[in-house]
Amino acid sequence: MTDPMIALSGVGKRFTLHNQGSAVIAVMEGAALTVAAGECVGLTGASGAGKSTLMRMVYGNYRTEAGSLLVAGLDVAQASPREITQLRRGTLGYVSQFLRVVPRVPTLDVVAEPLLSLGVDEVTARARAADLLARLRIPERLWSLSPTTFSGGEQQRVNIARGFAHDYPVLLLDEPTASLDAANRETVLGLIEEAKARGAAILGIFHDEAARARVCDRFVDVGAFTPARAA
Repeated sequence: MTDPMIALSGVGKRFTLHNQGSAVIAVMEGAALTVAAGECVGLTGASGAGKSTLMRMVYGNYRTEAGSLLVAGLDVAQASPREITQLRRGTLGYVSQFLRVVPRVPTLDVVAEPLLSLGVDEVTARARAADLLARLRIPERLWSLSPTTFSGGEQQRVNIARGFAHDYPVLLLDEPTASLDAANRETVLGLIEEAKARGAAILGIFHDEAARARVCDRFVDVGAFTPARAA
């Protein structure tokens, strides 16, 4: 049996409220989960339970203060910024709800950038970007424009295209079908299924219950890791 691509054990997180007398709030204790290659695990729990916090810890945006957090064998809890950057470049992808890009960069280049950063030739990278933009129904006339001028729904689809441009072995998905129409929702679910079929390990937050039931193999209740309920 191969090792899981994501493995959390005893993970904990606290926040220091500097504007409230440096009060320390424990938000997560004893978090444990695994995600295998080709598996999609959905995070569940009430609003505020820590789903997004856990995802940000896996991605390395939030510091893990206890336990181990392995992604493709790298303990993100102990990794250097350089190691995390390298992990994100070729192994760990993250599709958030919000597009953050440099202004004035054309949409086609925004989507192709993850491939170009890995040394993929420009023709191949742009062809992959164009295919994804077309699948997600972004009109070709917009590809030369910056996505910062787009509607919220268009920006979300550009973000999805960028996240799926490279075949990341590990993918984090934060509400990938939120606010999408039926046709684009179906396209995104298809992309997730394709990623699973090629062996990607996926950890996601899905408030769309039908989408969650379709693509997730099992679920983890993050509420079980809040200090009030942790064992």
